[in-house]
Amino acid sequence: MRLFVALEIPSAVRDRFAALINELRALESISSAKNPRWVRPENLHVTLKFIAHIEPARLDPIRATLAEVLSEATVNLRFRGLGFFPNAKRPRVLWAGTTASQNLSSLARDIDASLAKLGIPAEERAFTPHLTLARCEPSGICSALSAAVERDSARDFGELRTNAFHLIESKLKASGAEYTTLQSFVFAAEA
Repeated sequence: MRLFVALEIPSAVRDRFAALINELRALESISSAKNPRWVRPENLHVTLKFIAHIEPARLDPIRATLAEVLSEATVNLRFRGLGFFPNAKRPRVLWAGTTASQNLSSLARDIDASLAKLGIPAEERAFTPHLTLARCEPSGICSALSAAVERDSARDFGELRTNAFHLIESKLKASGAEYTTLQSFVFAAEA
């Protein structure tokens, strides 16, 4: 099983990103550059922890551990801006940025630490909340797409307020990843 822990985004925000992806996809037809691999809008999420492949026998301990992760408050995120990892000259990932309440980083650290006790490797990089919209080939992207991302570098896409995170299974298929929520975990009382 290939698993990760994530926050799901509201349908209104998902619809805005679906419209953006359609708009950006239209720019590909004017380019000879390799096209990005776009994330399907129904798969958009904010990853808190990528668990990777596990044996099914490890699923119940993971569920039990995640059920113990709590926070004093809900998490608030605002989705704003577009950019590239690592940068626009060598784009590998097209992302939408987030501005989050401070407890989001703490929540991600707590999830990481609790799963590390089960032998799941801890993250080596600092947590950077974002939405992956597309994965790009190192050969580059078309100039029209680059210009559109630059133009929308501060565009607002909406917000999320949540008190739950989700354990999700990812099945890789020829048509793209297929995600199934295995369990949801309430980490804070609703405000």
